[in-house]
Amino acid sequence: MLEVLSLLVLAAVATAVVWKGSEWLERAANDLAAGYGVPGVVQGAVIAAVGSSMPELASVLLATLRHGEFELGIGAIVGSAVFNLLVIPGAAVLVGGRMDTNRDLVYKEALFYMLAVAVLLLTFSLAVIYSPGSGNGLAGTMTRPLALLPLGLYALYLFVQFLDVAEHDAVRTDVGLGTWGWFAVGLVVIVVGVEGLVLAAIGLGDAFATPAFLWGMIVVAAGSSVPDAFVSVVAAREGRASVSLANVLGSNVFDLLVAIPAGVLVAGSLEISFPHVVPMMGFLILATVVFFAIVRTDMLLTRREAWTLLVLYGVFVGWLILESVGTTNVVPT
Repeated sequence: MLEVLSLLVLAAVATAVVWKGSEWLERAANDLAAGYGVPGVVQGAVIAAVGSSMPELASVLLATLRHGEFELGIGAIVGSAVFNLLVIPGAAVLVGGRMDTNRDLVYKEALFYMLAVAVLLLTFSLAVIYSPGSGNGLAGTMTRPLALLPLGLYALYLFVQFLDVAEHDAVRTDVGLGTWGWFAVGLVVIVVGVEGLVLAAIGLGDAFATPAFLWGMIVVAAGSSVPDAFVSVVAAREGRASVSLANVLGSNVFDLLVAIPAGVLVAGSLEISFPHVVPMMGFLILATVVFFAIVRTDMLLTRREAWTLLVLYGVFVGWLILESVGTTNVVPT
């Protein structure tokens, strides 16, 4: 019990470190976006999203390169995506009141995010089909050529955003070197905090004799999603709902199409277990469908719908806890 408490304390401290580093990085990213005259939706979907997704990218790289736990990195990404879809919009609405959406968010950002989920699942399937593992279970090897598939889709996403920027009349200001300096400092602090989260997830997995990636879906995912929550809640309170929701969707697109392939590109090739991946992706698809249905209904998020999202996240966490203590066995140990 003492070991578990110490690991939870480590996770809490690491989350605080990630929060601080992300605050510096986010402030610098916003200043850069304002300095270069980026429109609001693109600022949320690309600049703020990439900045706030640095913890997720760091979690994949650290889990893969330092600890040999690629699936922990995948779990952290999927758990973070679920957190972003269900908790952040729900919390933003409860803090700032109802949140209006628009057709750009629903029919461009949300639909592109759905495509990102489908392409990542297709990439995992291709790994199992064309590079099967040596064991009895459904496993496959993610190779660098396969990793280029989601990265290519993200390049298309950036091209679409570039077209929006090209049509925007920008008001530019000078960006000093100090802004880039704070961006770099925030990134370093984030890496330190994420390492603590990864260590806590691995330790909890050993303590409960369960796969570490299950804890990555809770501990690393929630801790690394603090920046997204901070950016979105602040934007919602300031009446910038488009930036808030665009940050959520853009962050998820970056996590799925860039963060996971980055681990493969760095390591060369990594094995994945389909029985582990499918249940995680299945719940992410469920969360995606619920989120899209809610944001499309009357083009707004109400307090009742916010509670629906939060309750669904509670179901997600409850399921993971049941898996961790062995009550359910949807994800094979």
